[in-house]
Amino acid sequence: MLDSFVLNGIMLSLFAGLSTTVGALIALIATARGGVSKRWLSGLLGLAAGVMIAVSFVELYAGAVAELDLVSASIAFFIGFGAIFLIDVIVPHDYQTERTEEDRACCDPSAWPPPDPDDICVCEERTGILTALGIAIHNLPEGLVIVSGAAASPELGLLLAVAIAMHNIPEGIAVAVPIIEATGNRRKAVWYTFLSGLAEPLGAVLGALVLAPYMTPGFIQLALAGVAGVMVFIGLDELLPTAHRYGEEHATTVGVLAGMIVMVATLVVLG
Repeated sequence: MLDSFVLNGIMLSLFAGLSTTVGALIALIATARGGVSKRWLSGLLGLAAGVMIAVSFVELYAGAVAELDLVSASIAFFIGFGAIFLIDVIVPHDYQTERTEEDRACCDPSAWPPPDPDDICVCEERTGILTALGIAIHNLPEGLVIVSGAAASPELGLLLAVAIAMHNIPEGIAVAVPIIEATGNRRKAVWYTFLSGLAEPLGAVLGALVLAPYMTPGFIQLALAGVAGVMVFIGLDELLPTAHRYGEEHATTVGVLAGMIVMVATLVVLG
């Protein structure tokens, strides 16, 4: 039984991690056609946020409260939220739209007395590579999230993998677009995105090795409440602010609503 949930969690985390490559492929198509639509990106980020927030409160946190108690579940939730907050502070991974004004001035010829074009390319490529590195580090605990869900049930593991996959697609776009714009090397863009996604199954393996001896029903519920905190933080701190920076607030709101509806409908079907 233990081997079964570990293997299932690793395979699901591989699926979720490689969704970053799906984002890179979307970026390839979009850049070939003139760029990625801001409205489309806003809606996609909102959809991912809606999915993650809905599954966190409706399934993970509520389930932990029902199986344990409000205080224990809430403590675990806030520990998960705080832990991913510290990781985010220590190892930031900015989307392309989250760069500071100074960064934009460095990388945007229209915002600066035109520098050497080669400097622009180096700056844009560095943005993509650093984003890939940061995302890879952030993907490690997401692999643990999926393993924890798979330990509770295969259905929950699948649900979490789908939610995180939706979150990883825009991350893949964020890695690929600046590299493509800087170098024109589409293969490099896909390769860096693929490597960043592999951190997710690596996190699942490491998580399984460390936590497997402690996977009692009570511990799993605490872990899932902590997972809810992690996913709510990702939605509130990363996905929604980034979506709003595109200036398409209505698309973001519609995406959030659609994501919540999809996730609740999925829970009804699986339940």
